[in-house]
Amino acid sequence: MGLQVFGTLKCQDTKKVERFLKERDLPFQFIDLAGKKGISPGELTSIAGAVGVDNLIDLEGARAQKKGLSFLSFEPLEEILGDPLLMRTPVIRDGRRALIGFDADALASFLAAANDPKHPKKPSR
Repeated sequence: MGLQVFGTLKCQDTKKVERFLKERDLPFQFIDLAGKKGISPGELTSIAGAVGVDNLIDLEGARAQKKGLSFLSFEPLEEILGDPLLMRTPVIRDGRRALIGFDADALASFLAAANDPKHPKKPSR
């Protein structure tokens, strides 16, 4: 499976990830969370397994604040499937591994591990 980048066209960190990958001639698929498709339940479950469910929603973000999520008990995966724009972006996914946000060093390490034959494409626990 190739790299996938989940984000929005307006997200500056998503643009940084795209530029980082393009500068290194690394192919990737961009999934616009603001588009009609959003994110599939399988993709979301895979990402949650890699980064942890609690890391998927930014409770300080404007969208979560508007919904009052910081004051409610809710199921994060259901909320994201209903409104994909609640998800932190960008999310970089390579098989069963995923990374949230843009940090050039972390992304370089993530990509290096993907090319290391000794490193399985499974989340470390």
